[in-house]
Amino acid sequence: MKKQNLTTIIAATAVLLLISFSSTSFSQSQKYAFVDTEYILDNIPEFQDAQDELDDLSVKWQKEIETKYAEVEEMYKKYKAESVLLPDDIKKKREDEIVAKEKGVKELQRKYFGPEGELFKARQELVQPIQEKVFNAIETIANTRNYSFIFDKAGGMTLLYGDSKFDISDDVLDEVGTVMQTVKREQRNRN
Repeated sequence: MKKQNLTTIIAATAVLLLISFSSTSFSQSQKYAFVDTEYILDNIPEFQDAQDELDDLSVKWQKEIETKYAEVEEMYKKYKAESVLLPDDIKKKREDEIVAKEKGVKELQRKYFGPEGELFKARQELVQPIQEKVFNAIETIANTRNYSFIFDKAGGMTLLYGDSKFDISDDVLDEVGTVMQTVKREQRNRN
């Protein structure tokens, strides 16, 4: 009985050592790199143009909404000033008009800035194709250089330290440059 338990323990220890050595050699064979997508996108003029267009749309729509809210505010002030002299049925009518106008402005705001609004659709139309090209370039580099993992230091993940020799952001920009215009390597500026 003791001999059988000892044999089981030795076998289990051997398996654990084998797994440990396998995982160590496996992890040593993996290659890692990182990119800075913020830097990459900053060096793609088409992305900057798209951002400028989105900013212009946002400002234009925000002004339109602010103007309509000012109209609602003006209607309310006028109503408050006149309400003491108005009969109840006219008061009710004016209140309903103010509420309807405010509801219309909120609906317009949702139409422009809501989760499926015009700004979201414009962003998908203008920015998403650029992001897909960047992702495809990263994927191409990962496949050709046998990287197991590529991290984004500009993303939500925190990269506390990264040796610059593992930063392939310029390589990604060069790869993206085969399908769209990017800033030339010697003219790129890291912030």
